[in-house]
Amino acid sequence: MRNVNLGRNGPQVSAVGLGCMGLSGMYGPADEAESVAMIHAALEAGITLLDTGDFYGMGHNESLIRRALAGRKRERIFISVKFGALRSPDGGWGGVDARPQALKNFLAYTLQRLGTDYVDIYRPARLDPAVPIEETVGAIADMVKAGHVRHIGLSEVGVATLRRAHKVHPIADLQIEYSLMSRGVEKEILPALRELGISVTAYGILSRGLLSGHVPAPGTRGDIRSLRMPRFQRENLQRNLGLVEALQRIAAEKHATPVQLAIAWVISRGEDIVPLIGARRRSQLSEALGALTLPLDTADLARIEAAVPAEQVAGTRYDAAQMAHLDSERH
Repeated sequence: MRNVNLGRNGPQVSAVGLGCMGLSGMYGPADEAESVAMIHAALEAGITLLDTGDFYGMGHNESLIRRALAGRKRERIFISVKFGALRSPDGGWGGVDARPQALKNFLAYTLQRLGTDYVDIYRPARLDPAVPIEETVGAIADMVKAGHVRHIGLSEVGVATLRRAHKVHPIADLQIEYSLMSRGVEKEILPALRELGISVTAYGILSRGLLSGHVPAPGTRGDIRSLRMPRFQRENLQRNLGLVEALQRIAAEKHATPVQLAIAWVISRGEDIVPLIGARRRSQLSEALGALTLPLDTADLARIEAAVPAEQVAGTRYDAAQMAHLDSERH
């Protein structure tokens, strides 16, 4: 596993990270013992970046990570935490709160659940329209000065917000969806990030599993994809799986899997792009890590892109209510 800098002058992390959301029921029930074993396997493979959110399973994800990291040297692990998404007891969503006093409260609970006295990078999950980004970033900067946070990140924000935030405190990375099926970041956001020296931690690199060809049955209990994501619904799903068939043919020629092709494509985008692998089982992790040694030349990458043209993907990446919260989608 090679390491890369997160941000032009930022910390070193593994070239791929582990996205832990799926370990806390967001894609249906998860086996906790397997989840811990899978995190252990990721660490043994050289992955140092673990990405979580305090709202994943309403704190369950952070507690799970604490269990998985027990007995391991904290300084060797880079923990990225998102905050601000509000949940209800029944698992519903209640908007975003990124007020300074709220985020300091969220951080206190995060530190307790993780069993640590600092997080490596802290970020609002979404832009809070009621709070200027300068206030949110300024409050996180206070936590940096106090030693409770090491670095500041953002998630799903646009260029104007990025620039305003970066003036308050250096931003190490922007977390945003980036895959063969979601390439909106390339037009304006990625050039601005490279100008400012900010990295990308790319989530949804398999478009929530679509690019693997393995998808949940419609209405699967507890799985947010079939319930809330248009790409997984009705005729959209069939159209999108048709695109994946072309990717499967290329994968067969390369003695690889569509998962490996899709991840290798994201890796090829540059040293400043750090893909987050969303594996839930050790077998999935092993398959995904095969992308690191998959040889692809320029012609291969062009064929992969032609097989899954982003403009032909059916459906938005979130439902209308969630899309409205994405500052990154405002033009």
